[in-house]
Amino acid sequence: MEFSIKSGSPEKLRTGALIVGIYESRKLTAAAAALDAASKGRIGEITGSGDMEGKAGSTLLLHKLPGVAAERVLLVGLGKEKEFGAREYRDAVAAAVRALRDTGASDAVCALADEAPRKSGGARALRQAASAVLDVLYRYDTHARHKKDESRALAKMAFTLPKKCSASAAEEALVQGAAIGHAVAFTKTLGNLPPNVCTPTYLAEQALELGRKSGIAVTVLERADMQKLGMGSLLSVSAGTRQPPKFIAMEYRAGKKADAPVVLVGKGVTFDSGGISLKPGEGMDEMKYDMCGGASVLGTLQAIAAMKLPINVVGLIPTVENMPGGAATRPGDVVKSMSGQTIEILNTDAEGRLILCDALTYAERFEPACVVDIATLTGACIIALGHVTSGLMANDDALADELLAAGQSALDRAWRLPIWDDYQEQLKSNFADMGNIGGRPAGSITAACFLSRFTKKYKWAHLDIAGTAWKSGKDKGATGRPVPLLVNFLLERAGKL
Repeated sequence: MEFSIKSGSPEKLRTGALIVGIYESRKLTAAAAALDAASKGRIGEITGSGDMEGKAGSTLLLHKLPGVAAERVLLVGLGKEKEFGAREYRDAVAAAVRALRDTGASDAVCALADEAPRKSGGARALRQAASAVLDVLYRYDTHARHKKDESRALAKMAFTLPKKCSASAAEEALVQGAAIGHAVAFTKTLGNLPPNVCTPTYLAEQALELGRKSGIAVTVLERADMQKLGMGSLLSVSAGTRQPPKFIAMEYRAGKKADAPVVLVGKGVTFDSGGISLKPGEGMDEMKYDMCGGASVLGTLQAIAAMKLPINVVGLIPTVENMPGGAATRPGDVVKSMSGQTIEILNTDAEGRLILCDALTYAERFEPACVVDIATLTGACIIALGHVTSGLMANDDALADELLAAGQSALDRAWRLPIWDDYQEQLKSNFADMGNIGGRPAGSITAACFLSRFTKKYKWAHLDIAGTAWKSGKDKGATGRPVPLLVNFLLERAGKL
């Protein structure tokens, strides 16, 4: 997809399709009004007849509108004008692309920029629009026998320049939006791949390839390296599988040499059977998505490298497969983490925290400005927050506020939960420093409390994406979240928002 900025009167723009908006009161946007005048009231006739009432998400495609240079005009319903905000703007762009993607139009101009919410600014609107376009056009057909014919696909999208937004700012916003969109697609594909393809070794190969393309330094630690470091907690998870564990460390250094890096830690369980604490068979195929935290770290690094963001970021991805077997870790076993703390394994299906805790200890060597871990960690988070928002827990209020604001700006929201010391009581063990679970009450919180025991030396936040990393049902597939949140967080830190 090629993005650009176009200027000129809407009726004179030569394109395969011109997108203009109609509010629910049948009120025409400025661009739609210009086309109405050029066509001698044709759009007004259409809205007056009830064919387009402006309901949010509705579309109507017109061909060869008199007096208009565009081959097609797509009317998009924007809903109620007073309720039209950033999310409604993004949804309108997405609805337009869905309506156009199978029409044969190879290029389009979106003239919705001036309807973007005033508070968000034109640049933010364009960033959202570009990523929305790529999100709608994403297709996973890696293992499909018959590939989709792309010869008639929408390949170019131009946007009219928003008011009070310079051309240079608009161009930069489109570059950022495209980088986010491509990163989300990359993250989705990694999540959607079958677990017999996307193994820990495959993830390590993808990290090395990304490093070669983008100049990111990549190190992959093997089992022997992890044994020397004392990562007994991480290695206990991979004890029952033939797939070797990998520990991926990626260093993106484009900021000042003296600046401490932001460290992102992503859970990379490429398939989670539950181990000896075997999961129910129904829906177990979706446990290939248990590496989406790791995938989101790869996607985020791809995005900031494409933007050439002036910041230092380290990505750490502990990646394993959790399987039952003769050598598998058992409930009741005690393992020693890299930090020296011992853990009684009460449930082998609470494995994500076991690999993350060693990665969080490893993060200390980078003397980080802050650490954010991302994990499909607990089903309890889905019960608490559903599939709308990610769970956020942190040991630093300012860092938590940054991430919440980034999620709001990116339309990829999180909600903060407490990790008060009162909850730590649930992790007590008679046989080790702690148990790896704290019982059914507040399961997401006690999981974060477990991780917090390994983050005493830096500012830390935890994103539980169990409810947001993928969808089930007819739209089954990875979502690419929380890449938009993470990229906005880093854009803000780099002073580029």
